[in-house]
Amino acid sequence: MIRLYSMLLSVIFIPLACAGQQVTRLSLNDCIDYALKHNYTIKNAAIDVLIQQAQNNETVAAAYPHINAKLELDDYLNPQQSIIDGKYLGMPGTTEKFAFTLPYGGSGSINATQVVFDGSVLIALKARKTVMEFARQNSAVTEEGIRYNIFKAYNSLAIAYRQYDIVKNSLSYARSLEHDITVTQQNGFAEKIDVERTSVQVNNLATDSIRIGNLLTVSEEVLKYQIGMDIKTPIVLTDTLVDERKQDAVDLLLQEKKYDRVPEYILSQTSLTLNEFNLKRYQLEAWPTVNAFGGMGYNYPTTNFNQIFVFPNYLFNSAIGLQVNIPIFNGLLRKNQVTEAKLNVEKSKNTIENVKQTIDFQEAQARTSLKNAILETQSQHRNLELATDVLDLARRKYKAGVGSNLEVTQAQTDQLSAQTNYFNALLDIINAEADLKKALGLLK
Repeated sequence: MIRLYSMLLSVIFIPLACAGQQVTRLSLNDCIDYALKHNYTIKNAAIDVLIQQAQNNETVAAAYPHINAKLELDDYLNPQQSIIDGKYLGMPGTTEKFAFTLPYGGSGSINATQVVFDGSVLIALKARKTVMEFARQNSAVTEEGIRYNIFKAYNSLAIAYRQYDIVKNSLSYARSLEHDITVTQQNGFAEKIDVERTSVQVNNLATDSIRIGNLLTVSEEVLKYQIGMDIKTPIVLTDTLVDERKQDAVDLLLQEKKYDRVPEYILSQTSLTLNEFNLKRYQLEAWPTVNAFGGMGYNYPTTNFNQIFVFPNYLFNSAIGLQVNIPIFNGLLRKNQVTEAKLNVEKSKNTIENVKQTIDFQEAQARTSLKNAILETQSQHRNLELATDVLDLARRKYKAGVGSNLEVTQAQTDQLSAQTNYFNALLDIINAEADLKKALGLLK
C-alpha cells in the first residue's frame, strides 16, 4: 500500500518538477504550425522542392550557350614522324623520315556551342512547371500525413488529460471515504470488511491513476515527436473541450467527396502528365538535333621554346558551323524506350483509378465508423449521466446515514466504467474523424 502511494505521488509530482521551466501552451493549430517549421520529415520535403528547383535550373542550362576557353602548352618530346618516298627528294629507292610537328607549341582558344533544336531539351523545358508541381504536391502529401498524426495525437492526449483529472478526483473522494469508514470502524459502528472494501477501491483507483499518468507522459512525447519539439519541453494543451468533437463530427458527415481535394489524387494526376512528357521526349528523339558552334583562337609552333611566350608570333584562327545529327539506327533502343514510356502512361492511368477506388473505400469506411462512433458516444454519454446521478444519490444517502458505503463504492465503480466507455467512444470519433478528413482531403 505504501509503495503504491509512493508511485502515485511520483506520477502526480513529476509535472511539478517542471514548474520552474517555461511551459509552452499549444492549440491544435499551434502544433500544426510548429510541425511545419520543425518536423524533420517536413523539412526534408521542403528541401526536396528546392532540390527539384535546382534540377530544373540544370535543365534550363542545357538550352543556354556553353562557352569554354582553353590554354595549352606542348612539348613534343618525340614528335610523330611520317615516311616519304625518297624519289620526291631526288633519292629514288630510298625512304626518309620527317617530323612535321615542331618541338614546341602554344595555343589559346575559346569555343561556344548552342542547341538550336533538340527534342529532349524542348520537352524538358516544357515539363519544368509540372515537375515543380509534382515536387510541391509530394511535399503536400507529406504534410497531410503529419497533420493526420498530430490531429489524432493531440486529441488523444486531451482525452487522457480528462481521464486523469476524473480518476484523481475519484481517488481523492475514495480516500476521504476510506478515512471516514476507518474512524467509524474504530468507534465500533462499522465492520472491518467495509474498510477493506473501500481500501481495495482506493488501491484500484491509485493504480488507474498511475497507469493514466504514465500514458499521459507517453502521449505527450508522441505529440512532441510528431511536431518536432524537444520531448523535455513542458506543454499545456488549450483545446481540451473534447466533447465538442461530437458536433464537429456531425458537421463533417455533411461534407461531399471531391477527388481534386485529396493530395494523393492530385499527385497521381501530375504523375500521369510527367509520364506523358516522358513519352513525347522519347518520340522526339527520332528527330534530328541541330547545334550551332563557333570558336576562335591563336596558336604558334616553334623550335625555340622561348618564342612560345612572344604573343605577336601567334597565328589567329576562327570557325563557325552548324551541326545536324540524324539518328538512323540505334539497335531499337528508342523503340523500346517508347514502348516502356507508353506502358508507364497506362500504369499511371491505372494508378489514378486505383487512388479513386481507395478514396471511395476509405471515405465509405470512415463515414460508417464515424456514424457508429457518434451513436456509441451518445449512448455512453447517457449511461455516464445515469451513473453520475446514481453515484450522487448514493453519496447523499450515505451522508444522511440511510445508505451503505457498499452502495457508494459500487456506484463509483460503475461511474468510472461509464466514463471509460464514454472516453473510448470519443477516441473512436477522433480516429474516424481523422480518417474521414484524410479521405475527403480536408486535413488543412
